[in-house]
Amino acid sequence: MLKEVRIENYKSIQKLKLELGRVTVLIGENGCGKSNILEAIALASAAANDKLDNEFLAARGIRVTEPRFMRSAFEKENLDKDISIELRQNNKKQFSCILQNDNSPYSQWISKNFLVNTETSLKEAVMLVIQKHGGIDKFTSVLEEKTELSEQEWLNFKKDAESFIPILDLNKFIIYSPENLALRTFEKEGQIQPLGINGEGLFKLISFLSFDKNQDKLNQIKKKLQLIDWFKDFEIPQNLAAMQTSLQITDRYLDTDLSYFDQRSSNEGFLFLLFYFTLFISDLTPNFFAIDNIDASLNPRLCRRLIEELVELAKNNDKQVILTTHNPAVLDGLDLDDDEQRLFVISRNQLGYTKVRRILNPEPLDGQEPVDLSEAFLRGYIGGLPKNF
Repeated sequence: MLKEVRIENYKSIQKLKLELGRVTVLIGENGCGKSNILEAIALASAAANDKLDNEFLAARGIRVTEPRFMRSAFEKENLDKDISIELRQNNKKQFSCILQNDNSPYSQWISKNFLVNTETSLKEAVMLVIQKHGGIDKFTSVLEEKTELSEQEWLNFKKDAESFIPILDLNKFIIYSPENLALRTFEKEGQIQPLGINGEGLFKLISFLSFDKNQDKLNQIKKKLQLIDWFKDFEIPQNLAAMQTSLQITDRYLDTDLSYFDQRSSNEGFLFLLFYFTLFISDLTPNFFAIDNIDASLNPRLCRRLIEELVELAKNNDKQVILTTHNPAVLDGLDLDDDEQRLFVISRNQLGYTKVRRILNPEPLDGQEPVDLSEAFLRGYIGGLPKNF
């Protein structure tokens, strides 16, 4: 699990350190830099995969602009400076990258260098481990001739290689922003699989989970969807043509002869919950990801219950997530006495730089009832509200 993120010179972020939990919630006024934090992590993920072309960045949820405005543009000289991003895991493994762009037309970002727990490049590190364990010829034969390594040889190789392996959870980091149209029409897969940033590929993933061996995951999704009072069940019709996408959704209040409808007739809240629960329950989705505006299209009380459910699913399925929200009810779904659940207020200082402040569970004053986090937020006790209202 990733423990710490450090970002320099990215959009509104001049210099910032954020200590993550398993579930991290960011609140703050519009334009304070919440999404910029998510984008910086996604940029590091792209660098770890050596895929820094604009199309790939956009597919990860990054709002790609002119290269000079991807930097912290508070001072003119920053427009040519590098972007620096560093991440650490609980076991102190470190991934860091320095990103350059010469600002010329059609130029792409390049990773000047990246470090993985060492000053040796990843390619050099791999070669060092291979050389230590018999050289390239031996490992060519392993790959091409299916020569087997002994159990001890494999354990020794794995132990040495692990010190050079980049943070694997980072490699697939995506910023999800599900949209009604993509969910309602079950658009085809996006550039990123199994789920695209707006919900592309959801039908295919649910179809996969409907296979007999995956029924447990599908049943978990259905059970969680009972948060919605009218929901009873959903099924994928067996007689669909190859290009058809339809989900038969059962409403427990409807007459048994008219008991189902498809996703095109469903309300947005159901579709968003279907997406979130599939994202958290499936083994094929990333272990580390973000959701921008988790409260979109959801009733406030449902938001609170959703966060409680997602915290449980994150722990049970070894997921780590960063959420942004403007809905105070989301905060009431957190238990800040649990260190794996963290809340941060994002704001901008007098110079315009994005800054972060962790919110701990407030101690009630003598003789006073404790205040819900949502109430504390709305009263301005913890910050994160517009200053001009």
